[in-house]
Amino acid sequence: MTRPPTAAQRRVIDAADPVTGRLRGTEAQLASLVKRGLAFRHPRPPHDCFLTPEGHRVRQHVAEVPEPAAEAPAGTGVFAARVGGEEPAPETGPGRRREVHSAWQGLLELRRMTNADGAVDRPCGWERKHLVQAAALALEAAGHRPAGREDGGYRVRETPQPEAVAVYEPDGEALRACAATLEGAGWQVSEHREPRTGTRYLLASPRRA
Repeated sequence: MTRPPTAAQRRVIDAADPVTGRLRGTEAQLASLVKRGLAFRHPRPPHDCFLTPEGHRVRQHVAEVPEPAAEAPAGTGVFAARVGGEEPAPETGPGRRREVHSAWQGLLELRRMTNADGAVDRPCGWERKHLVQAAALALEAAGHRPAGREDGGYRVRETPQPEAVAVYEPDGEALRACAATLEGAGWQVSEHREPRTGTRYLLASPRRA
């Protein structure tokens, strides 16, 4: 999303069902939200629209700032989970924790609505297309600390292996805690060592069943 939602779109987002994220509005309003990635249509009839994780994040912002200024308010960019090693150092604090919590709840709802059996205990199609972000969100939502530019913490990285990410964490106990979190979030996890450096890391893939 490159610009903040319009006033009409904000009203539709703000009126979404607080639990399911179900939206009500005109067909044009709903279509515009889908186009901007703030909502998705359920594949089964009656094809209702629901907030995406980004839509939930925007809804959280709307709830906190009911009358935003005419210009684009701060913090309305696309939500991104911390993969570790970001530069400059990312924002921290209660606002970020609320943002992460909202995004995680939205992702669980996306699982419920898009997994064929409605399961929330395993990743959905969106996560399989955004592996690094999905794994990082699971870790950040569980309270794990992302790495800074030089200090310890987790780092989630792409791998050449299809549908798999690597998770690095220099502290062995913290690495095992990351593995437990990802397993609980529906990922298959195994621990490995890099042959040249001996660095331990996790290889994580979304579980299918």
